[in-house]
Amino acid sequence: MRWHKRLLVAGVTGALALTASACAGGQVRGAGGTPAPQASTSTSQAAQANDSTFVYVPNLDVVTDWDPATSYSNEIVALSNIYEGLTRYNSQTKKAEPRLATEWTAADGGKEWTFKLRQGVKFHSGATMDAEAAKKAIERTIEKKGGAAYIWDAVDKIEAVDAATLKFTLKYAAPLDLIASSGYAAYIYDVDAVDPDGKKTAGTGPYTIDSWQKGKETELTLKAFDGYWGGWKPEQYKKVAFRVTPEITTAWQLLQKGEVNFVQRLNPQLFEQAGMTGNVQTSRSPSFQNLLVLFNTASGPAKDVRVRQALQAAIDYDGLVAALKGSAQKASGLVPQGLLGHVNGMEPKQDLAKAQQLLAEAGYGPDLPELKLSLTYAQGDEDQKLLVTLLSSALNKLNVTLQAKPMTWNAQWDLGKKQGQDIFVMYWYPDYPDAYSWFLNVFKSAEKPQFNLSYLKNADIDAQIDSLPQLTATDQLKADTAYQELQKKIIEEQAAVAVPYVQTYQRALTADVEGYVDNPAYPNVVFFYDLKRAT
Repeated sequence: MRWHKRLLVAGVTGALALTASACAGGQVRGAGGTPAPQASTSTSQAAQANDSTFVYVPNLDVVTDWDPATSYSNEIVALSNIYEGLTRYNSQTKKAEPRLATEWTAADGGKEWTFKLRQGVKFHSGATMDAEAAKKAIERTIEKKGGAAYIWDAVDKIEAVDAATLKFTLKYAAPLDLIASSGYAAYIYDVDAVDPDGKKTAGTGPYTIDSWQKGKETELTLKAFDGYWGGWKPEQYKKVAFRVTPEITTAWQLLQKGEVNFVQRLNPQLFEQAGMTGNVQTSRSPSFQNLLVLFNTASGPAKDVRVRQALQAAIDYDGLVAALKGSAQKASGLVPQGLLGHVNGMEPKQDLAKAQQLLAEAGYGPDLPELKLSLTYAQGDEDQKLLVTLLSSALNKLNVTLQAKPMTWNAQWDLGKKQGQDIFVMYWYPDYPDAYSWFLNVFKSAEKPQFNLSYLKNADIDAQIDSLPQLTATDQLKADTAYQELQKKIIEEQAAVAVPYVQTYQRALTADVEGYVDNPAYPNVVFFYDLKRAT
């Protein structure tokens, strides 16, 4: 997917603060006052050993790519517990905090960054994690040019100054501490131990693979890495299982029975019920994840901009958000509130009269030939299904038949890369807290589409997209203006997409789990190491 690719809340105010601070005279930046985990040399005698397995219920496609360099989808949940980056973003403090780097400095106006690395860290392979190993990992990710490797585009040169010091020289100013906290493409790994088949892992994180059985109900299990630099306490979860449960009602039943510990999303009715269930706890937090309804600008009936504009006008945005009962808020533009580039006043509205007029101009409508459109969406996603139901109903009145097909992400994505549908529904969220991800990945011209699933090709838009990172680092006012102009071009002029809503995460956990905090910078990720079982 990335959820189908791609879930956050924090704010670009945090991202911008990082940039500004980092550019100020090489100031040392570290945890922002929050200590990083320290190796545990002793454990409480009173603590009770946690022998239970933490069971996470996802939908389908637990892992689509095992390579930490190119991974760019649902496996973020597992891989974030197997691999670590130099930093990790804290969505509460809105700062990057230490992970494999303990502190860092910026100089030359944000074009030179030096990271001090944590000592005594071992990869799962047994090799030592040092500056040379970190350099090789990032360079391999850049060379692979897959997934979110673009996050390193500003990098000109990486040097291993000594075993504990990693120095980056950039082509242009960029907030590298924030970039290094990305949920994708920022992992540090043993380049000699990468296994594309998921039989072994090459990270430094607290967990390694126990078993991987694609297609099985329990598709993936993880076990504690005994040599983890953070150490282990008896009450932490040493075992984790990912159980494939596409139907949310089934997941809810399993949670009530205590057979699973975490359901990543409940519909509004079940979430309300969960809040009144004794052995269950709930968690709700805003996100940077929005729903994109992408229209095929390259072929088929939607190639006509009037058809695309009619589809935008046919969506019942207010009805959809009302039906989602607190699990979503209406979007305004492509960039969610809190990020640089968010535009107020771009909230879409249903206008069936306008839709009918545009369709008539294109040669379709109640007294004109029927229009048939194909749409694909995520199997098992009730929110997307609701969108499809409402849109189908509205379009029926306009003599438009929506042939909607729920699909697993991989199947939907494969079809999308072949331009096999008129409308492609998916979620998107940033790789690190910056709006650039939407524009580069989803709307920049691509000869072979990956996530550009509207197939938009526009040289002017491409040039504006390319200017965004440096503008963000050097002139935030101009960057904000550029983002606003781009959204008007993409949504209003090109009508390449409709953006109905931004999600609010609604999780449910068994009541005996302690320590869970949703970090929307890492969509749907549970950092299992941070949890313990209440006794």
